Amino acid sequence: MSTVNNSGSLNLHIVEPQNTATVVDTSAQNAMEVPKLEQWHYFPSVLYTIDKPEFLDTMTTVSQEYLEAIYKTQDYNEIYPVYQTQGFQNDPRIMDFVRFIGQTSWDILAGQGYNMAPLHTFITELWCQEHLKLSGQEQHLHGHGNQISGFYFLEVPDDAPRTAIYDPRPAKQYANLPETDMTKPTYASLSIHFMPKRGQFMFMNSWLPHGFTKNPSDGVFRFIHFNIGITPAPQNQQNHTVPQQPQVEIV
Repeated sequence: MSTVNNSGSLNLHIVEPQNTATVVDTSAQNAMEVPKLEQWHYFPSVLYTIDKPEFLDTMTTVSQEYLEAIYKTQDYNEIYPVYQTQGFQNDPRIMDFVRFIGQTSWDILAGQGYNMAPLHTFITELWCQEHLKLSGQEQHLHGHGNQISGFYFLEVPDDAPRTAIYDPRPAKQYANLPETDMTKPTYASLSIHFMPKRGQFMFMNSWLPHGFTKNPSDGVFRFIHFNIGITPAPQNQQNHTVPQQPQVEIV
């Protein structure tokens, strides 16, 4: 700061900068009692699971036929030891399975608040994956017109890979803090791992990133993977799932 004295000369007064930051003592003995805050939870990432072992016999038999066709054309790959079948959502033997997926997906979207009344669901893709030892799947998602994605687990070894679900919010990556306990799922978690269960479905929104840890077991990890899209519904039709087309012959 500067002032002018009676002689007209300029006097300079140096003002030392002051630290105006407030330091909060958060030690247990000095911490103030925190008021109970009302919580509002918005924009959730929801996973849905349901046990349906009644589909195991049919889906195991049918998927094995499609895997056998792949075994004939695809050699074992040590770098990426996985087999994936062609799509078989139109196979007439699995129509009950297909209808369950379609109706459940419709119910999920309606329950989330989407106006599903004029819409039907349909399976855009349904195929089988078989992961051998050390096979896994990196983080990815199934957008491109899909609304719901999911799995149905057919073979789950004792030391099975985990289903990894990742936080879909990119902005969180730029403001993330260390977690107190990475073994427990919390709001701070960047990913959560689930133990698959034989005969169980898992449904999620297709924008939710997911993957699988590497299979540490000598046993086979096999599951059905599917994606669900939506289409305008015909008038006066009660079934929320679009009928599938006749199946292409297995080679």
